[in-house]
Formats: sequence, C-alpha cells, structure tokens
Amino acid sequence: MYDPKANIPYPEFTDGHYRDFGELDDIAFDKDYPYVDKSPAFLKKKKVARFLLRLIVFPWSYVKLGLRIKGKENLKNNKGLLEQGAISVCNHVAMWDYIAIMNAIKPFKPYILVAKDNVAGKDGAMVRQVGGIPIPENDMAATKAYLTAVKDLLYDGGWLHIYAEGSMWEYYPYIRPFKKGAATLARMTKKPIVPMAFSYRKPSWIRRKIFKQVALFDLHIGKPLFLDESLPSVIEQELDLLRRAHSAVVSLAGLTEIENRYPAVFNNSRRID
Repeated sequence: MYDPKANIPYPEFTDGHYRDFGELDDIAFDKDYPYVDKSPAFLKKKKVARFLLRLIVFPWSYVKLGLRIKGKENLKNNKGLLEQGAISVCNHVAMWDYIAIMNAIKPFKPYILVAKDNVAGKDGAMVRQVGGIPIPENDMAATKAYLTAVKDLLYDGGWLHIYAEGSMWEYYPYIRPFKKGAATLARMTKKPIVPMAFSYRKPSWIRRKIFKQVALFDLHIGKPLFLDESLPSVIEQELDLLRRAHSAVVSLAGLTEIENRYPAVFNNSRRID
C-alpha cells in the first residue's frame, strides 16, 4: 500500500479532531431538532444539491481525487437487500471523501452521521443538504429523538454512512479503531453493514510538483456483513460485527492486521506512531 507520509499534526487520541470548524452558529441540537428533515422546503434544496452533485461534483471527483472505484459488483449483486436499508463504514481520510462515497453508491442517496460542529460551522448548510445528521451531546431527550430519526430512516430503506473512526485524518495510512455506533444500529434495525476503504496511489510528477497533490484515491467496496444472532448476548453480537467490519476495512485498504497494528474496538485508543 502506498503511504503518502503526509506531514499532518494528527491528535494523540484516534478519534480526535484537528480541523478548525470556525465560528459556530448557535443551533439547539435538542429533542425538537429535525435530524432527518422531511419538510418540503428542505427536500427541495436537497434535490437541487443532488442535481449539482451529479452534474458537476461527481465528475470533478474523478479528476481531483484521481478516483477509482472498485467492488461495485458487491452493490449490484445485493441491490434488493440494500434497497431495504443499509449502513456503511469507511476510513475517513479526506475533507470530501464522502463525495466519492456518494458517487460510488449511486443511485442510493445516503445520509451521514456527523459531529454537530460540522452542522453548526460555516459549511453547515451544505453538510445538511448532502445528508448530514448531527449527533447531539449531553442531552438524553435529544439522543432519543436522534436515534428514533436514524432508525426510522433505516426502517424506511435509507442508507446511513458512518465514519466509525470518529474523525477525519487526512491521508492516514492505517485504519483506526472503530466506535460501536454502527454495530449497535445494525443490531437494533437488523440492517447489514457494507465495509468500504480508501487506499492511495502515488501521483504523477505533474500532480505532485505542479498541483501539490499528496495522493490519489482508490475506493474499495466490500460485501455486506450481517449480525450473527446465534451469539448469546447483544453485546457479543455487536462486538463480533464491529470486529468483522473493521477487519474487512483493513483488508480492503490493502493492509494485514499485523501491518495495521490498531485494535478493532475504540477504547480511548491512542495513535500508534
């Protein structure tokens, strides 16, 4: 696997953020917030955003990212199943790698769980229009409303993307430990997890020297993974699914478990390097 060796100040903890969201709007992410907004006005804006994505942004992603998509047959072969609702997980390695994921899984129109500051920050309107669902904090009533909205989305046949590592680390070569949210939602809703992974290619001399491009991106799509309900407890079922999802992402990224060195499950995990 190509390692871009990017000179980036990755945080100590593997779910840490280093991006500055800028000045934040005062938005109440409470029990009354529309986590999945179904209002006609918002759906109209979302439809316009989707049109612009297909017309301009998706073609741009092939050029800008040097994007290559592999494994689309795993979507095609399981289309009927995935149309009933699915969760995807992937390493988070670029500011707009979600654009590549949206491009890869079309005609599915995914939603994505995001830190609330992504929505409260300067790009909040755009994040919402591409499916961003903010995760509330320190409010049990808000968490209950958020979970109800997300579960209803999946029950209705929606696609939910989760960056299980918990934050974006640009060009990071390893797969960080996963938080348990994706496996918990998969267990609650009985929906499959689709593993995906970005790996890197070395740019050409022109891209490196003139356009200062650090790496080109390959997006790999794996086969859907299912909950093993034969395991005796829900905790074991979730951990088993989470570990298999992490292992699949590691393999799709072109790594072995030994090369990756990180455990599958986040537990205040710290950077290995």
